[in-house]
Amino acid sequence: MATTGFWQAAPLRTLAGQVPQVELKIVVPQHRGRKLGIDPNRGPARRVYFLDTPDLDLYRHGVIIRFRDHARRRDDAVVKLRPVVPGRVPGWLRDANRFRMEIDALPGHAVCSGALKERLGRKDVSRALAAGRPLAKLLSARQRRLLGKYAPAGIRLGDLTVFGPIDVRCANVKLRGLNRGLTAERWRYPDGSDLLELSTKCPVDEAAKVAGRVSTALRAYGVEPADLQRTKTELALQA
Repeated sequence: MATTGFWQAAPLRTLAGQVPQVELKIVVPQHRGRKLGIDPNRGPARRVYFLDTPDLDLYRHGVIIRFRDHARRRDDAVVKLRPVVPGRVPGWLRDANRFRMEIDALPGHAVCSGALKERLGRKDVSRALAAGRPLAKLLSARQRRLLGKYAPAGIRLGDLTVFGPIDVRCANVKLRGLNRGLTAERWRYPDGSDLLELSTKCPVDEAAKVAGRVSTALRAYGVEPADLQRTKTELALQA
């Protein structure tokens, strides 16, 4: 599957056939968002928190715990594995409702990930934080089972550190010449730094075509990738 534009062929080709879906992601300079009609201070708001040890032992073992506090709808909790080998995922997890595997692809890098997501109640996250209750208590039994299998031994959930909050704004972007929308996420980190990520999902066998069209559309607006292509989570935990 040859890829044109900002996403190189080799990383995607290596993972093709393992999972049906790919999410093409690209970090662009914050100021370039204006050319796409993105207002960084508008759009649905949410706050994101992560749990990990102070030394990031979970992250270093490919395990990510994330909570999203939505302003207008139910919160959610996600336990993500990255990277994951689809053929080695146990049946109870692979067949679980709300467990999804896909390829996360940035320019020059692609990895297969798996995420188990659970819906929470409205304001569950903010209420737990205000009351001083560990966010880990919001995880479902299946998410705890996943952590028991993949997290390093000896880590107690109640002792994990909260990273965040990270203020997030989301918007849907329509570009001339592109027959699909892009999702724009602006993440503002506690240190004041920002990240603007554009993304779209498609079947793996369409990745080459979609990557080429998205790249062409962005270039028509004068938008090129940022010099540093890092994931939102990486910056959140290592900023």
